[in-house]
Amino acid sequence: MQITGENITIENLYEAAFNPAVKVELAPQAKAEMKKSRDYIEGRIASGEVMYGVNTGFGAFSSVRISDSEIEQLQRNLIRSHSVGVGVPFTKNETRAMMILRANALAKGHSGIRPHVVEKILEFLNNDIIPVVPSQGSVGASGDLAPLSHLALTIIGEGEAWGENGQPVEVTELLKKKNIEPLELKAKEGLSMINGCQVMTAIGLLSLWQARRLLWMADLAGAMSLEGLRGSRKAFDPLISAVRPHPGEAKTARNLMRLLGATSEIGDQHLTDDHRVQDAYSLRCMPAVHGAAKDALRYIVKVLETEANSSTDNPLVFADDNKVLSCGNFHGMPVAHAMDFAGIALSSQASISECRISKMISTQMSELPPFLTPQGGLNSGHMIVQVAAASLVSENKVLAHPASVDSIPTSAEKEDHVSMGTIAARKFAQILRNAEHVVAMEILSACQAIGLLEPLKPAAGVFAAYQHIRKTVPFAKEDRIFKKDIEAIKAMMLSGELLKVTQNAVGELEW
Repeated sequence: MQITGENITIENLYEAAFNPAVKVELAPQAKAEMKKSRDYIEGRIASGEVMYGVNTGFGAFSSVRISDSEIEQLQRNLIRSHSVGVGVPFTKNETRAMMILRANALAKGHSGIRPHVVEKILEFLNNDIIPVVPSQGSVGASGDLAPLSHLALTIIGEGEAWGENGQPVEVTELLKKKNIEPLELKAKEGLSMINGCQVMTAIGLLSLWQARRLLWMADLAGAMSLEGLRGSRKAFDPLISAVRPHPGEAKTARNLMRLLGATSEIGDQHLTDDHRVQDAYSLRCMPAVHGAAKDALRYIVKVLETEANSSTDNPLVFADDNKVLSCGNFHGMPVAHAMDFAGIALSSQASISECRISKMISTQMSELPPFLTPQGGLNSGHMIVQVAAASLVSENKVLAHPASVDSIPTSAEKEDHVSMGTIAARKFAQILRNAEHVVAMEILSACQAIGLLEPLKPAAGVFAAYQHIRKTVPFAKEDRIFKKDIEAIKAMMLSGELLKVTQNAVGELEW
């Protein structure tokens, strides 16, 4: 994989982050642009010009002039002093994504640093020397200063990296073992390594890739629940979405009809025997609600891919225009707003999933045995499956409160408005984990409901998923440890096997 400063997508970033066999290199044209920018900066330094972050202090110290003999020490001090992150570290895969995004931003050639800096980041990446980066400590402007400083600290040979046993070790051990030299910072290079939103963007893009997979599973779960509740397909007629043309609504309706088909043995019973005129919102409104989540996440992917291919340094160098410009491209607000929106959308998706679990365990709504157990009283059935789902949905409501509405002035009022974008991204990642569990719980309950309707069979797409799940998670004639079932279904979701089985039966689902 070559990076050009302009070619990162959600797909190639996810692949490179999770597959260490993918080797990443700097594209020749990007290297040429970086060299041109560096030559220009060195010329301005030689002329004695004062430039922020090159030969001045940082933040509130921007008016302090640094002598030429201290410029390199200035850069090292910056990285050391800003390495104050705390908390549980990001995973290796998450940090690999950060390294790729940081290298890509610098590869655009507007930072005025040597190509050697990007090549050194990629050398560490390709040799599996991955920095240990604490997850807390960023306010999202001037970029992700604290976490990116920990990343840079390792690159200059003074931080920690992930050892072969999965535990942090001093990076000097790995450098010696692999015969790799650390980076020696030159003028402006320390500042350029930590100015930007690559941490929040990396966490966001990796989570969005996983959220897209979850939305396909949510459509499957909804289709399974509709069969388990003997619901109607009428609400998914294409005539309906045609008169409210939100793309996600139409895509969701088509997905549901692929999964459900025109009818099934269960669906035929609904047409002939069911006295209910229309279904609950959580079934009837799936195109609107699931579709809104799809539309939101597609928009958010676009925002973050734009960010991933942007120059976020300060100052920025425009050699062709003979300008070095102080700016605010490091501010994380575009990503912060997007991540907050993503958290809201996925929280809503998990909420409607829990609603369907609640319908299935209620005999008044489902006309199935209470709590989906053949012998209630002696057995509690899915009583606490729904309680656990409700807990996760409620937790998501707290997490979905937007981080971006908060701002605390920093750096002695010099940096007086910040984005909290990294907090928003971290919250979204947790909301995603919770939502994955809720959808797995819905699939578990839907399978139990379908089992109670046997020998009637569900539609082809639902039946394919149902049969695959039943190989590992059998019908519950009596109570057992349902946590194991939930985790087994979640593993099928995350591995992609459940989606593959379903799509093999009905064709590709839309996003």
